[in-house]
Amino acid sequence: MKVAIDTNSLLSLVRYYLPFDKGATLYNFIKEKIEVGEIIIIDKVHEECTYNAKGLVLEKLDYLSDKPFLKKFKQPYKTDLLLAPSPAKFLRQFDNQFVNSIIKKQRNLSEVEYDNQKNSHMNGADMKLIILCLNMIKDHPDEEIYLVTEETESSNDNKLFKKIPAICKELNVHTISLPELLAKYESINVEFAVAKEKRQTGLFD
Repeated sequence: MKVAIDTNSLLSLVRYYLPFDKGATLYNFIKEKIEVGEIIIIDKVHEECTYNAKGLVLEKLDYLSDKPFLKKFKQPYKTDLLLAPSPAKFLRQFDNQFVNSIIKKQRNLSEVEYDNQKNSHMNGADMKLIILCLNMIKDHPDEEIYLVTEETESSNDNKLFKKIPAICKELNVHTISLPELLAKYESINVEFAVAKEKRQTGLFD
């Protein structure tokens, strides 16, 4: 299994799970999965983590700020030269399927204005995550590939471009939430559930 994880899922991890991680079991588990290349943090997500929620993700997952760790395990994953497997087809899909046509019409964007916003979005974390997953699906056809995000298909917030799950649905890229990801790891899910229960019932010393 290979997993590309969004900024919002990392925020959920440090806000709602790590406070219960008394023995650093989950903290170390995520670290190990990053080390072996199973969980992938792309550069755009890492950059967002430096300023979102005052850098909370990098504070709590401090190995993501440790230069020797990042260098040794080639993190974060560089996306500057990353292209979709079929670039021309992908660009056509972007213009025809990934844009909220109603919002585009309401904003009455000129061609130049649209192209500027399109280029900005194409180079943002969301699209780089999607393109990475497309490449991993192509390169590892027998492996489970997931994009982890807390976004939902319907929540667009009046933005010009569709959310990650809506775009991924068009591209046959599987999206799951953080709880769904952790549920796939049976060992960590059981250990963490026990730890959380003890924490809530006051059984920790």
